Amino acid sequence: MQKDLTHYRRSYEKGILLEKDIPKEPFELFKSWFSLADESPEVGEANAMSVSTVGKDLMPKSRIILLKSFDPNGFVFFTNYESEKGKDLDENPQCCLSFFWAALEKQVIIQGETAKIPEDESEKYFHSRPRGSQLGAHASNQSSVVPSREFLEGKLADLERKYENKEIPLPSYWGGYLVKPVSFEFWQGRKNRLHDRILYSREGDNWIYKRLAP
Repeated sequence: MQKDLTHYRRSYEKGILLEKDIPKEPFELFKSWFSLADESPEVGEANAMSVSTVGKDLMPKSRIILLKSFDPNGFVFFTNYESEKGKDLDENPQCCLSFFWAALEKQVIIQGETAKIPEDESEKYFHSRPRGSQLGAHASNQSSVVPSREFLEGKLADLERKYENKEIPLPSYWGGYLVKPVSFEFWQGRKNRLHDRILYSREGDNWIYKRLAP
């Protein structure tokens, strides 16, 4: 039976995004918006973002993961390099990050090029994680088919025994990616669906911005 969603709508009236108020550098605007989201009690995980990749089959795939650091050089996340996203990024290093903070009626879409971060940086972050998460990275051959939940839990139990009172090594197939942005689009919901959309694009060493129709 078809589910009719045509009556699902709301009016966005929580903010505005005007050229007179925006900085020359998109990173500064992102940092400002991220701080608003991070400080909002209505936003559960400000660093949750979708990562979209396209591999050799040309079929896009998006998934929600967590941003772990950012600065003017780019945005860092961690994953299994042999996962679907890792294989996609080996074949096509371009990806798209998207943040949607519904409580603020704000969205940011970032397109960029990825590169693996140095192994020592991945190792430093890996050992900052809870032991359960470190063991989970060893237990899960991410994106592969497994016979059951019990199979995974059995592998984790074996690893808990193996590494009891020992340091857990960084898996050779696990680490971070740096996404270096080539564009930022900032979206602010507005009344009557006349949303504000500001697109920053890199031209040489400089950023230029334009307003897009909603």
